[in-house]
This record gives sequence, structure tokens and C-alpha cells, in this order.
Amino acid sequence: MPKFIYTKKYVQYTAYILLALFIMLLFKYNLTYYLVSTDVMPEAPEAVNTLTVGYAIQTMIGEVYVISFFTAIKLTIDWLRESSKLHDLEKRQLKTELRFLRSQVSPHFFFNTLNNIYSLTLEKSDQAPEVILKLSELMRYLLYATKKQRQDLTSEINCIKNYIDLERIRFDDSLKIEMNISGDLDNCKIAPMLLIPLVENCFKHGASKNIGEMKIDIDLQVIEGFMIFKVSNTIPNPHKEFDYPVKSGGIGLSNVKKRLELGYAKNDYELSIFDENKMFNVILKLKVI
Repeated sequence: MPKFIYTKKYVQYTAYILLALFIMLLFKYNLTYYLVSTDVMPEAPEAVNTLTVGYAIQTMIGEVYVISFFTAIKLTIDWLRESSKLHDLEKRQLKTELRFLRSQVSPHFFFNTLNNIYSLTLEKSDQAPEVILKLSELMRYLLYATKKQRQDLTSEINCIKNYIDLERIRFDDSLKIEMNISGDLDNCKIAPMLLIPLVENCFKHGASKNIGEMKIDIDLQVIEGFMIFKVSNTIPNPHKEFDYPVKSGGIGLSNVKKRLELGYAKNDYELSIFDENKMFNVILKLKVI
């Protein structure tokens, strides 16, 4: 079967099966005739002492039933084995792609943060040591947390707070940031570094491109096992012609979408992206328990 059926050589397979049946027929006839009884077909109404066409057909049909039964078993076992291998391969590819997507977040994030530190060192700012310390905490989080499939939601929130503190340094009082957290966060788990890109986009596509007063709102609630995370930022003025991440976005939202598709069931999350009242909004509803 592996040599002929699986390689689609059906004519050769049929020919060899017929040859095997004929050889089996000769063996069965001679063994019965010389070792058991000269009547090789006792169930027949008349004694059969020779190799007749009727005897051959009846014997071969009976063996075809046996061959068909074991062929079905063989095909089923091989199909299950190959299906299992394919499933394992898909899982390995899934884990590899998730690790790759997580690794995309870190360089992008550090690129912006290191730019901030560079500016502070040029200005010989007293804030530089504090910024480096917060960056160190973020690096520690990335080093250990991103290896896990799920991380405590509180750890992810602390990471976001550190990131916001680092970004505040780049902006003056024209940037207003509000962050509200509510609900029971205990025992809540989330894919690590899943929320940071959403917050990062507020700064990258909102605050850094805005003229005038800027606002970023971050609201996180845990209700009945689901986290509702909403981030909003002022749409850049005076035009709305910037390349928002909702269109392509490079890493940003496209990364989050891909990670949600790979790491969560369809019923476990809902991602909404829209602009309203001159604010760009992203709402993520995610199962965290």
C-alpha cells in the first residue's frame, strides 16, 4: 500500500492484489486437498475434488472481504497518524510565529525609548538615570515575561505604566494622559506584550504627529472574566492624512491582530478600531480568566 496506493499507482496495486489472490488460491486448494480432505468445498451441494471456476471465485471473493477490511484499517491508522503529525507541525509553526511576532515588539519599542535617552543625555538632563532605570525594568519584563504563553495582567499593566512614564519625558504639558483601571485583576492572564503596541500607537500616530493640545485616554476594566481595554488619542491636526496603523501600520495593530488570531479562539476576543469626535479609538475585549 505505501508503495502503490500512496503513490497513486492503482493499476499496479490491483495487478499485484489479483496475483496474490491467485497464489493464495493455489495454496489453499492444495493444503486442503492433501492435508484435510479431497472435498475442498464441503459446504457445496456436491463434492468438489478439482480446482473449478466456482470454487476459485467463491474463495477469492471471501478473501477480498478480508483484504478490504484490513485495507480500511490501514488507511484509517495512517490517516490518523499523518493528521497527528500535521497538527503537531501546525502547533510548532504557531509557536514559532508567535515568538517572532513578540520579538517584533521589543526592537520597535526600544528604538523609540533609546531615542528618548539619547536626547536626555545630550541635554545632560537629571532625568536620564530615572529613565535608564525604568528601561531596565522593562527589559527585565521582556526578558522573562515574553517567554511565557500567558502573563499576569497586573505585570502587563505595570509595563504599560513604565512605558507611559518614559514617553511623558518627550512631551510638555500640552500632552494630557489619563489612565483608569477597574475590576478584579487577580488571576487574570494575558498574552505578554499584547497591550503595549496599542498604547505605543497612541504616541507614535497621535501625540508625536499632533499640533496643539494632545490627549490620550487609557481605560482598562475587568468584567465577568473579560478585559475591556480602550485606548484613544487625538487625531493629528490639521489634516487626517497620516498613515494610521489601521490601514497597514507595520508592527502596531497588525501585530496585535495576528497575535490574537494565533493565540486566542475567535469567541475569546473582539477588536474594534474607529475614530469618533476627533479621537482615534481602539477597543479590545479579551477573555482573561
